[in-house]
Amino acid sequence: MKTSRPEEIVAQFNQLIQNNLNELISGVTDEYLDIHKIADKIHINATHLSNTVKETTGKSPCDICNEKTIDLIKELLATTDLSIAEIAFKLTYEPTNFTKYFKKHTGMLPSVYRSTFRQENT
Repeated sequence: MKTSRPEEIVAQFNQLIQNNLNELISGVTDEYLDIHKIADKIHINATHLSNTVKETTGKSPCDICNEKTIDLIKELLATTDLSIAEIAFKLTYEPTNFTKYFKKHTGMLPSVYRSTFRQENT
C-alpha cells in the first residue's frame, strides 16, 4: 500500500526526532534539532512541515517532540543509573530547567518518577 506524501513527511519527521534523541543520549551529537533543521533535512519549508504534521496527526511538531522526549526520559529514569543531571545534560538541558520541563509534562519530579517506578517494579 502506497503512503501519501503527508504521511511520508510525518514518518520522516518522527524518524529524525527519534534519531536525534538517540544521538544526543549516545553522545554522537550535542545539538537538539529544531523545526527548521528538520525541515531542511526533509527538503521542505518549516511552515509546510509544521502544517503537515498538525493536519496529519492532530498534534503540533512541538507536542510530538515533547512526547518523544518525555518517553525517552522516563525510559532512562526507569532503566539506567544515569543521574538526573547526566540525563539533563545529554538532552541539552540545565538540570533545573530539566526538572521543571519533566514536571510540567508529567506532573511529578524526575526523582519521584524514578523512585515510584523502581518501587512498582521490585
